Amino acid sequence: MKHVISTKELARLGTNKIGYMRIMTSEQVLEAFPETLDLRPNAEFWALFGADGEPLALADEPGPIFSTAMDKELRTVSIH
Repeated sequence: MKHVISTKELARLGTNKIGYMRIMTSEQVLEAFPETLDLRPNAEFWALFGADGEPLALADEPGPIFSTAMDKELRTVSIH
């Protein structure tokens, strides 16, 4: 017997446990991090999100993102 779980339930299971990293363009960053100002057009950034999609950190290289995840005791996964 299969147990079906919704996307929302799955995200809740990973809250405060799993974070996902992704590379984003400056245009995508402005959507996810609206408080961000003055980004170079077409630049790439690294972002960390909680399992529920909450934006947690933004950097121009992956090192600070890994550090933030470790500080928050998050297990990281990368999405493309």
